[in-house]
Amino acid sequence: MQMSYAIRCAFYQLLLAALMLVAMLQLLYLSLLSGLHGQEEQDQYFEFFPPSPRSVDQVKSQLRTALASGGVLDSSGDYRVYRGLLKTAMDPNDVILATHASVDNLLHLSGLLERWEGPMSVSVFAATKEEAQLATVLAYALSSHCPDMRARVAMHLVCPSRYEAAVPDPREPGEFALLRSCQEVFNKLARVAQPGINYALGTNVSYPNNLLRNLAREGANYALVIDVDMVPSEGLWRGLRELLDQSKQWGGTALVVPAFEIRRARRMPISKNELVQLYQVGEVRPFYYGLCTPCQAPTNYSRWVNLPEESLLRPSYVVPWQDPWEPFYVADGKVPPFDERFRQYGFNRISQTCELHVAGFDFEVLNEGFLVHKGFKEALKFHPQKEAENQHNKILYRQFKQELKTKYPNSPRRC
Repeated sequence: MQMSYAIRCAFYQLLLAALMLVAMLQLLYLSLLSGLHGQEEQDQYFEFFPPSPRSVDQVKSQLRTALASGGVLDSSGDYRVYRGLLKTAMDPNDVILATHASVDNLLHLSGLLERWEGPMSVSVFAATKEEAQLATVLAYALSSHCPDMRARVAMHLVCPSRYEAAVPDPREPGEFALLRSCQEVFNKLARVAQPGINYALGTNVSYPNNLLRNLAREGANYALVIDVDMVPSEGLWRGLRELLDQSKQWGGTALVVPAFEIRRARRMPISKNELVQLYQVGEVRPFYYGLCTPCQAPTNYSRWVNLPEESLLRPSYVVPWQDPWEPFYVADGKVPPFDERFRQYGFNRISQTCELHVAGFDFEVLNEGFLVHKGFKEALKFHPQKEAENQHNKILYRQFKQELKTKYPNSPRRC
């Protein structure tokens, strides 16, 4: 009787152990299945949304490291360059929006972040020691409060070589110390800045636009280099990515993005249809229409606005380069750099597209994408030193074209 009872107890214990083992195996299976499903869900999620940006502390550490380096002098010795105040990871096949600004014009970054969904790079010029301090504090504030800045924007700083930018103390300037959101940072900048034309700095320091452009597009495979007060059409980044991903045939081709300017910048057109309507009533016109009509005329705006509407971005027609055309374009990283001898106003972009032409690049105008400058550019509103600077750069441009004959002796093309 006792033996039978002992056998039954052992049997039940064995059965219980077996049931527990089965339950544990089921839990393990469900856990693995859940993990695989979770990874699949995560992969699908990250296909549309990038991983979280680096922590604020990591970004601030990079900022301190860049400033503590003391910067490096440019080739002329006139400017001190601080690379990577802010950094961003970038897909080598991506299209980067590269731009430049004086400190006061950093206000325009907010609008660019809304329209351009991809990575951006901005080179900031600080003409005085006080502006250099403000630029570092702004980089600190933007990295702290703007996740989009941390995730998508690289920032570099240039100042006259006699100044050194300092690691920012968030208490200085004091008005930035209590900010708690990205919008508050831009609102504060709007109150303390005096936005205007990049070239009208009120100092005896030349604005190094071509140095800033080269710095902003440095290391990019494909870049769209624009002025900071321009706004791209909605979806331009995605359209360019899809276009460039379709084929590897774009080497040696500059994909031209037509540029316009709008009378009132309260509402920037989103689509081509909206832009064309404003164009037809005179609220939008070709870029530089009032300053240098030939500088943009080869784009052939009348042809562009009459193209049939399409859903996909693609090249629509070829335009032979002619002096003094200076289009905005996307091309691969093998394009010639901007000549950094050109500063302030005149011939700084013309010289670069001239060399692009001599180097063998062809120009094809895109059908749907566009850029819009905020406000009409008028000659009377330009900086007072325009004529003197323009004459200096005009002489330099003649010299530059002669130099290209030596640099590209086998090229049949000339400017």
